Amino acid sequence: MPPSKLTPRRTAQAPGSSGGPGNILGVTSTVETIGPAAARRAALAAQGFADPPPSGPPTRRHLARVLDRVRLLQLDSVNVAVRAHYMPVFSRLGPYDPTLVDDAAWAHSARRPRLLVEAWAHEASLVPVQEWPLLWSGAFRDRWWRTYQPVVDRHPSLVDDIMSAVKELGPIGAGALEKALEAPTRPRPPGASWWERSDVKRICEYLFGTGALTTGARRHFQRLYDLPERVLPPSVLATPVPSAQEAARTLLRGAATALGVATEPELRDYYRLAPAHSQAAVAELVEAGELEQVQVRGWDRPAYRVPGARVPRRITGRALLCPFDPLVWERARTERMFGFHYRIEIYVPEPKRQYGYYVFPFLLDGELVARVDLKADRVAGVLRVPGAFAEPGVDERRVAAELAAELQVMAGWLGLDGVEVGERGGLAAPLRRESAGAHV
Repeated sequence: MPPSKLTPRRTAQAPGSSGGPGNILGVTSTVETIGPAAARRAALAAQGFADPPPSGPPTRRHLARVLDRVRLLQLDSVNVAVRAHYMPVFSRLGPYDPTLVDDAAWAHSARRPRLLVEAWAHEASLVPVQEWPLLWSGAFRDRWWRTYQPVVDRHPSLVDDIMSAVKELGPIGAGALEKALEAPTRPRPPGASWWERSDVKRICEYLFGTGALTTGARRHFQRLYDLPERVLPPSVLATPVPSAQEAARTLLRGAATALGVATEPELRDYYRLAPAHSQAAVAELVEAGELEQVQVRGWDRPAYRVPGARVPRRITGRALLCPFDPLVWERARTERMFGFHYRIEIYVPEPKRQYGYYVFPFLLDGELVARVDLKADRVAGVLRVPGAFAEPGVDERRVAAELAAELQVMAGWLGLDGVEVGERGGLAAPLRRESAGAHV
């Protein structure tokens, strides 16, 4: 297929839907019934895949639009292709300067205030700074850092020492903190228990998890700890922490906006809220008219959406999605909504992997039509595709042409010279042929 006839990255048309009667919370009301295709289009529109692409190089304003859609960017240490927090922005905007995200998260000035802050939300994530007070409300289920409480209890003086050292030296990494706390100028107080170097890292993680510390900067992706008062705007720091139920309602409204149409467990999962808080908050939001229940044909649970949520008649365009993209991170939802069985196989022994180490689903015209195992070989200057696999029933020739073009765009964005397709998967051969003649 000639490049001139490839699908534009994304466009959308006007909304449309259908309805029917129902009952919720014991109150007679109208519950609209929609089909699974409409639910899928609503989800894609909510995630930004129906927005027009930028007419020029993406700017901070375009980044803010993406953040309004997805609400948070998950962080992950895997860098086999690209860091997880950069990829969802590329999937929605196309090639952009990654320093847009870096500056929004880890650099700020009076002229360009920080937009994002690191905190534990869905997982370790970048969240809008204004959501910081919501994250310490008690609306969440027990978090992993509770396992470090015994270390904190054994070494209360070490907690104080770490906080003092960060105040004096921050932004600072855990390794540098270990060295600073072992220096002769910082002897242990009389009677203080001895600690292991790993205890410093555990307590830093605990303090990060509880919000006593946050990330002031990143150096080679290493977290440099700092005090929230040196990172967050004064207006955010002055905002009282809301009650658990108020925070749950606010976060669930955001999750509903981001998901388009979702069940209560899916809304809850977006910020990993405690079930009891989430269930009560959904009921309260429905009663207040801030969420509405809908029935999706084929779904075995009630679904919810923000009133007036957009449902385009069509979604067109293409995008590669990293494993931590919010469109696909809830695997059961991905399978129910797209018919796409997706699991990350990083921790699966290589001989037992079905598709590959770091596999990206490929979205084309509102459907997940293929997946590719990707690796950025920065030494050789190529984006490697060890495996490529089409979903059953798709037009493999068209999928290969669209995928080849998008891989070329991604390679250029990553500063690589080209794409090399391996042998694994039924889509590999047609993708290799298309890649040989693809033009960006």
